[in-house]
Amino acid sequence: MTTKSLSLFDPVLLRPALVDALRKLDPRVQWRNPVMFVVYVGSAFTTALWLQALIGTGEAPAWFIGATTVWLWFTVLFANFAEALAEGRSKAQAAALRATKKMILAKKLREPRFGADWESVPGTDLRRGDVVLVEAGDMIPADGEVIEGAASVNESAITGESAPVIRESGGDFSAVTGGTTVLSDWIVVRVTANPGETFVDRMIALVEGAKRQKTPNEIALTILLVALTLIFLLATVTLLPYSLFAVATAGAGSPVTVTALVALLVCLIPTTIGALLSAIGIAGMSRMLGANVIATSGRAVEAAGDVDVLLLDKTGTITLGNRQAAAFLPVAGVTEQELADAAQLASLADETPEGRSVVVLAKQRFNLRERDIHALGATFVPFSAQTRMSGVNLGDRQIRKGAMEAIRMHVEANGGHFPGDAIQAAEEVSRRGSTPLVVADGARVLGVIELKDIVKGGIRERFAELRRMGIKTVMITGDNRLTAAAIAAEAGVDDFLAEATPEDKLKLIRQYQAEGRLVAMTGDGTNDAPALAQADVAVAMHSGTQAAKEAGNMVDLDSNPTKLLEVVAVGKQMLMTRGALTTFSIANDLAKYFAIIPALFVAIYPQLDALNVMGLASPMSAILSAVIFNALIIVVLIPLALKGIAYRPQGAGVVLRRNLAIYGLGGIIVPFLGIKLIDLGLTALGLV
Repeated sequence: MTTKSLSLFDPVLLRPALVDALRKLDPRVQWRNPVMFVVYVGSAFTTALWLQALIGTGEAPAWFIGATTVWLWFTVLFANFAEALAEGRSKAQAAALRATKKMILAKKLREPRFGADWESVPGTDLRRGDVVLVEAGDMIPADGEVIEGAASVNESAITGESAPVIRESGGDFSAVTGGTTVLSDWIVVRVTANPGETFVDRMIALVEGAKRQKTPNEIALTILLVALTLIFLLATVTLLPYSLFAVATAGAGSPVTVTALVALLVCLIPTTIGALLSAIGIAGMSRMLGANVIATSGRAVEAAGDVDVLLLDKTGTITLGNRQAAAFLPVAGVTEQELADAAQLASLADETPEGRSVVVLAKQRFNLRERDIHALGATFVPFSAQTRMSGVNLGDRQIRKGAMEAIRMHVEANGGHFPGDAIQAAEEVSRRGSTPLVVADGARVLGVIELKDIVKGGIRERFAELRRMGIKTVMITGDNRLTAAAIAAEAGVDDFLAEATPEDKLKLIRQYQAEGRLVAMTGDGTNDAPALAQADVAVAMHSGTQAAKEAGNMVDLDSNPTKLLEVVAVGKQMLMTRGALTTFSIANDLAKYFAIIPALFVAIYPQLDALNVMGLASPMSAILSAVIFNALIIVVLIPLALKGIAYRPQGAGVVLRRNLAIYGLGGIIVPFLGIKLIDLGLTALGLV
């Protein structure tokens, strides 16, 4: 999916965000954030006190109450602005998605087969179960499954990838998305979604935040913030009668004002994280979309940050996926050139990457030129799941290459003997992590071709990073144990599951979950659906089947299996950002305590002036400086909340120490400096 990259404070985002910030002043909206609702009520209360002061009956100078009120309202507005800005970025992404939805005429078939009569109907009239014909140049009218045919499809409108992909019936690449275009051939598609329920519709709703629900960690943190707010509220309420009692007892001084108490409450409750909490969650989903991954909920993004077990397919994730011929290993009595010659003949019509690599290797090693299979009068024997081998018939010669057991059965069926050195060579190839292909000419075994699946560069280092973070990596493969063990050792994964079946994957996930661990995996096929549904974080490939996409809680538009590593990084970044800003928010209360508490009671107890460690000009300046800092720090931290703190692959203990050192200590020091600077500014302007 391609979207315009907008800077954080781009005017396109700023203007709507400012308008939305004002709209969110609706009490029904403010109530959803209990911490900021307290600030909202306090702002309304001081507004009434200011109006009262204007008519000459105020508890404090009207200018002081008015200035405090203005900055309290700014605190609410800045919190609204942070959330609106995060939502605005998501809405910009949703607008790009909405642009892919067009009015499409569909060729609805009266019978579910190619060649049947069809009628032209609007795509919006299609319902689940309808069958449509899509030919070259047509746009696919709705999400569906290919039930007949194969075609090249341009999915750039969704994935952003210009290279066309093949969609065909009966495999793991049968799902198609409405709004994409067929470039060649034709397909018959059964519609799998009603209007408003399509993949694009769901993405639009999700990225706009229309269905965003608070995650478990977010709910727990909200409860903690509400509890702290209630504690500070009760403590603040008791200060008024206490000050009245103190004045009466001392016979001097003046009681604290309600305006000052409201200012104290707003400064002491965790307004910083309360203002930014929602924006952090929305931004996490937005960053995931920026990685071309659609998360079905914020819960999925958060779970990605808590994952401690990754299940990774070998092919295409850990290895490059295309096995290449690396060596010819002849049996006794056969030369390497003779084996290469037969292997090349058996592969002339084999268009798979493996088959082409055999032809190329024979040419490179022995200068064996490609021969025309038709000129030789040869008949190509294609690979099938039943025989598990392929080859060529040249007159009476039957040259075959395939799995060891398949060739053994073929040789023995022709009255031949399978030699022990061929078995030994095949086992040695498997131990090296490669795949053995045995070559036979009739009843005579010629030797073994070594097919090597190359481990991706840098993957070992990435697994080492995950290990340092406390994440266990498990490779899933259909290979035998010898091959799996060799590749697992080369790649540096912690464990592997060989000869994996869908049942094995499901059992393994449940086993880890029973140990209290969170599991993430990727998949694209219908056979992956049970395991995807069971996993805590399930990334389905967009190129995969509809069943896989419905089972997962994330969809990778790039269909890149290694994206799982990036998904985990984005999830952890969101959790680290939330933790860092929570630490900062709670820590910066200390400075505001030293600013306001002495200012409140210095008139009654002059000795408290010793606590004025910042040397603030006056009690009113101290209170107003703290309120202004409390509002401005939200604006300063908005970019950090939306972009996320810098992600580093470190363990939980290291991250905690780093947060305490930077955001805990910073949360104490920065307010002291900020409040003092604001106080100096107010004094220089003659406002206090």
